[in-house]
Amino acid sequence: MTDYPIKLGSILFTLVEPHKGHEVDYNRWYERDHFYAGCMVGPGILAGKRWVATKPYKELRYPESTPIAKDPKLGSYLATYWIEASQSQEWGAWGGKEVHRLHKEDRMFEERDHIHTKMYRYRGGVSRDPDGVPPEIALDHGFKGLAVTFVEGEDRKLLDRWYRETYLPRAQQVSPVAMTLAFTAIPIPSDAPGDVPRVADDEKRMLYLSFLDSDPMEVWDPLFVKQAEEVEAGGFGRVIWAGAFIPTIPGTDTYTDQLW
Repeated sequence: MTDYPIKLGSILFTLVEPHKGHEVDYNRWYERDHFYAGCMVGPGILAGKRWVATKPYKELRYPESTPIAKDPKLGSYLATYWIEASQSQEWGAWGGKEVHRLHKEDRMFEERDHIHTKMYRYRGGVSRDPDGVPPEIALDHGFKGLAVTFVEGEDRKLLDRWYRETYLPRAQQVSPVAMTLAFTAIPIPSDAPGDVPRVADDEKRMLYLSFLDSDPMEVWDPLFVKQAEEVEAGGFGRVIWAGAFIPTIPGTDTYTDQLW
């Protein structure tokens, strides 16, 4: 199998909740301006994709309390951006300056809250298929769903080794989960905007993004509720936030009336 030089290095993960009554305006502002001006025109961007969790998907989230957010049910829209490995630092520096520029130009959207916004470093992944979709192309492939899992453990390296070498190969073997990618948090710069939440204990946590060929709701209990039981049974940590998303439909207001 040919090893191509373009490699995923880091990502921006931004989970946001629009204020009630501003859902359509937020959706249009984000996809028609900020998606591009705030991220996609920066150096080294490989791809970007928006996801949504309507009310039924939010109801799947667990546990009932989490250090990731004040309320685990908050966060209707998730945007994920892939950044090429050799330009991750360059994009991070550009992104910090760009968001301040957009604030000065009054091109931000006040009627929304950041629930969890942070850059993460790519650590590797597990594919179900021997010649599956490369991680670099995951956002462009057209997967039907995304499952997000934050796992915390005292020994993060041991946790991740067990998760990727033991749990995932078994769980994904006969399932609609085509691949799961692993990430660790990159510290938030001191000059980041004040509305970006700061989260403690990041050094103990892993972020896993699972890409599905089917609607995640169809397999949530047997795959993603069960994973919490297996993580704890393994003795390596605990799931501190898990949630499911489906892709937005660009250029439309679809789902804006189904968030609550």
